[in-house]
Amino acid sequence: MLQIDLWKRVVIWGLVALGLLLALPNAFYPRVERYNDATAAIEAGVEDPQVMEDSGLWPDFLPSDLVNLGLDLRGGAHLLAEVQVEDVYAARIESMWPEVRDLLREERDRVGPIRLQPTENAELRVRLVEGAEEVSYAASLVRGLARPVTSLTGAGASDIDVTTQGADIIVRLSEAEQRATDERTVRQALEIIRRRIDEVGTREPNIQRQGADRILIQVPGIGSAAELKDIIGTTAQLTFQPVVSRTQNADERPGAGNEVLPALDQEGLYYILEKAPVVTGEELTDAQPDFDQNGRPAVSFRFNPGGARKFGDYTAENIGNPFAIVLDGEVVSAPVIQSHIPGGSGIITGNFTVEESTNLAVLLRAGALPAGLEFLEERTIGPELGADSIEAGQIACIVAFVLVLVFMVASYGTFGVFANIALIINVGLIFGLLSMIGATLTLPGIAGIVLTIGMAVDANVLVFERIREELKSAKGPARAIELGYEKALSAIVDANITTLITAVILLIMGSGPVQGFAWTLMIGIFTSVFTALFVTRLIIVIWFERKRPKTVLQGRALRLVPESTSWDFFRRWKVSLGVSAVLIVIAAGSFMLQGLNFGIDFRGGTTVRTESAQPIDIGQYRDAIQPLDLGDISITEVFDPTFGPEQNVSMIRIQAQEGQESVSAEVVASVEAALQQAVPDIEFTSVESVGPKVSGELINAAIIAVSLAIGAVLVYIWLRFEWQFAVGAVAALVHDVVLTIGIFSELQIQFDLAIIAALLTIVGYSLNDTVVVFDRVRENLRKYKKKPLSEVLNLSINETLSRTMMTSVTTLLGLLALYMLGGDVIRGFVFAMIWGVVVGTYSSVFVASTILLWLGVKRDWSKPDANAGNQFANVDA
Repeated sequence: MLQIDLWKRVVIWGLVALGLLLALPNAFYPRVERYNDATAAIEAGVEDPQVMEDSGLWPDFLPSDLVNLGLDLRGGAHLLAEVQVEDVYAARIESMWPEVRDLLREERDRVGPIRLQPTENAELRVRLVEGAEEVSYAASLVRGLARPVTSLTGAGASDIDVTTQGADIIVRLSEAEQRATDERTVRQALEIIRRRIDEVGTREPNIQRQGADRILIQVPGIGSAAELKDIIGTTAQLTFQPVVSRTQNADERPGAGNEVLPALDQEGLYYILEKAPVVTGEELTDAQPDFDQNGRPAVSFRFNPGGARKFGDYTAENIGNPFAIVLDGEVVSAPVIQSHIPGGSGIITGNFTVEESTNLAVLLRAGALPAGLEFLEERTIGPELGADSIEAGQIACIVAFVLVLVFMVASYGTFGVFANIALIINVGLIFGLLSMIGATLTLPGIAGIVLTIGMAVDANVLVFERIREELKSAKGPARAIELGYEKALSAIVDANITTLITAVILLIMGSGPVQGFAWTLMIGIFTSVFTALFVTRLIIVIWFERKRPKTVLQGRALRLVPESTSWDFFRRWKVSLGVSAVLIVIAAGSFMLQGLNFGIDFRGGTTVRTESAQPIDIGQYRDAIQPLDLGDISITEVFDPTFGPEQNVSMIRIQAQEGQESVSAEVVASVEAALQQAVPDIEFTSVESVGPKVSGELINAAIIAVSLAIGAVLVYIWLRFEWQFAVGAVAALVHDVVLTIGIFSELQIQFDLAIIAALLTIVGYSLNDTVVVFDRVRENLRKYKKKPLSEVLNLSINETLSRTMMTSVTTLLGLLALYMLGGDVIRGFVFAMIWGVVVGTYSSVFVASTILLWLGVKRDWSKPDANAGNQFANVDA
């Protein structure tokens, strides 16, 4: 009977209520955001009246977690930095020289005099001047300086390797210590970057480790990537080093163990210093802006007990000698030690402004970055562009939502209303889960929600169409509804698992906006299945218990295909495969002749997006930039394949200059200044820079991601069906991917990282369609064991045709709304999705099924079919 136990109803409604409650704060986003900021400020000890007022904007007993808005929706800066961990090896080894020197000097009577040898590698090379006969003994003394590696992976290993070569003792970090150092360095850099950004007080920064030695930094609301680099890009390495001498020759050889560093405030003056510092900034406990005895801005500091002891001992032993204070490779000052300085405190003086002394204190307080950072990727999104994206996304979502709601009611009447209620709940659950896990919503994420709106009805359509079929068997409405859910379950599960596979691969292989899209898509899959199988069903059961209708799903205001069809889809199978073959040849030819219009993600370089009130004059722009002599600069007006040029929007692509791996901030600033002079009202809405290392990795990752998706799907369908089904499905996938790449090549639409996300989603969507057809084929093969395979395939396609068209149209309604209203930033991505839905629907009907017909399948899943190789015998060619 059609019934659901009371406890199940309570659980279903309870989950719905919880999800909607978690989503509720997003409906009052500005208010809850101010409340959260005020709460955080109060916890930090702020007692401002405005803060106290804002803390009452939202009830404390309600959840206040919000979906984080990505940079493309809010504006801000994005950096991908690589920590130069190898720099730390040399610093570690150099710091051992005083210890090794003092140790061997104590044994001078036996080992004789020693001399530090210059080397370009991260190693310490010490030569015994009087010969090699005692080198083994000296090496054993140095090995005594080894300490255990402080990491789980290096348990039992020593931190240094000591070897000999002739009269030389060579000290290097062990491999275990290198691995432990890498881990410590990246963790320390991550924490210091977080502290520096927190000191600035930005809202909701996203700072996370990416891979082994990279850090992703995204800060909403900040002016530019250059500003963000100013905050975090300075290593702020403070050292106190003994002075050997002064010179005006920057190329003077300093001698082993020494280095030449410039004076910060006196051009042409250089200091020769001992490389090994006495004390470093790592031993600082505090640094504050201050003033010296002459009232000039300075920075006061204080060491921890260990640093204070070393600082005090050294000053006591070196009265009358100069002592250099070095900041990031420049000598800030080199005062002469006048007396013993106990207590571990001091002051750094220089030609600072108040702002510079304050910033230096912030950097020192946060700690020195343990190694330099190489910025591989930079993006700046202007707040105006972010606001436009939010507005465009909201309008597109509303229009798509309304179109789908109207379409479902027109197609299924009362049941369409039930599906719409479930769809509204579905969107609420998506936002609730995104809020709960703290996910970031990006513009591709909004596309994922719109896609979910279109695809969420698919499970309901599968069930409703199955109920219609069961009603034709003269069963009562209650039994038809029950069987409809029961028999549609297999197709729903298989179709969504294949889409889930692609979403997981996107999440693992992607980065930034692609991961945001993957999260939205993956969450949408779970919520869509939940609402279709449980929420919609529960609503139908409650309605059925009250109304007791004699029939359901009768009459239909809108029908995309006739109620009963018997079309022969294989009568012209050679024509359909021929059309596909011709399109594939055209796509391959276009790709080989003109290739793809790769975006900044894959090509590298810098792209500046501009907007102006007056029409774009590419010649004027080029003339303005030409005097800068920057080589080949690409200037294009943003063009939409359907609507033509965007409203006065251009993209300027700058390649890295000769001898440089990336475009410098100075070059970008000079381009902007030149354009501003030529076009006074021009605005720079975004700046994106990607280095060659990242762009090359992204190409490889994209190829791997698509290959993994196709391979994973092949294995899954093989396990769930038979290998012939898997080959047919993969053939359809390759067909769709090739044609999508071909259309981008033919129309020269920009091909960027978001398009890879679209390709993988197309893979999932195409599979969704194909699996639904194959699921019905498998069912009918068991049901009609005597029918030729061609008839079974035709029957299965005809039975699922209504569902195929309904799902495709609802998905296209959402995508078309986003395409027309979502703005140019995402239009290429949505165009790929629309094209993918069209070719995916075609390939699931004509390509995958035809390949399956050609290969043949088992008739009863236990015996081979005698006609397996002759399936086309009954098809009119």
